[in-house]
Amino acid sequence: MKKVQYHWELEVYRMSVEAAMLIFELSKKFPKEEIYSLTDQIRRSSRSVSSAIAEGWRRRKYQNALVNKLNESESEAAETLSHFHKRREVITCLIFLQREAS
Repeated sequence: MKKVQYHWELEVYRMSVEAAMLIFELSKKFPKEEIYSLTDQIRRSSRSVSSAIAEGWRRRKYQNALVNKLNESESEAAETLSHFHKRREVITCLIFLQREAS
């Protein structure tokens, strides 16, 4: 196995970048009312995952710093997932309200 020299060689980093790009594309289809709140939060937290991995890799010489950044990365991924759960609830409420108004 080849020794990893750069953070972009890490599989987890590449996967997090791909996920952030996919989330960005999906979020383009979100309702306009959510652009400045939920959409922005999902985009920022999903991009933070790969950023924290990159920062941790650069600080890998200090094990505590690496572990801290990897924990941050995991937290950002959980935040992203949480926003998707909220988005589902918001859309469900909007559909309900729209039906009630009809």
